[in-house]
Amino acid sequence: MRKAKKISLPEMFRPLMWSYKFNLMDAERDKRTIIVNTINYGDLPHWRWLSQTYGRQALKSMLMNMPFSEFRPGAIKLMGLLLGLKKLKYASRSDYIKGRTTIVRLNKI
Repeated sequence: MRKAKKISLPEMFRPLMWSYKFNLMDAERDKRTIIVNTINYGDLPHWRWLSQTYGRQALKSMLMNMPFSEFRPGAIKLMGLLLGLKKLKYASRSDYIKGRTTIVRLNKI
């Protein structure tokens, strides 16, 4: 069995991943963490890298299945505009732990 090649993050991501061991991060293995931190704290170059690396459709699909509570309110609005998302799952902290979710329309935020 062949081991997949590690995909390192560009240096511009280091400030966004301040609480992680940046040199050990892998773009595929740590995809969820990278996407959440980038959407919450990144700039347009970071967003472009996400889109180019993971693909716009895959990114949209992944985001639609993440709880809305993982993102800052301003980031949610921008995410909706840039990616054309209409709704996300909502989960309060206790619902998220229990595994229950509800759909929230982004234009209601």
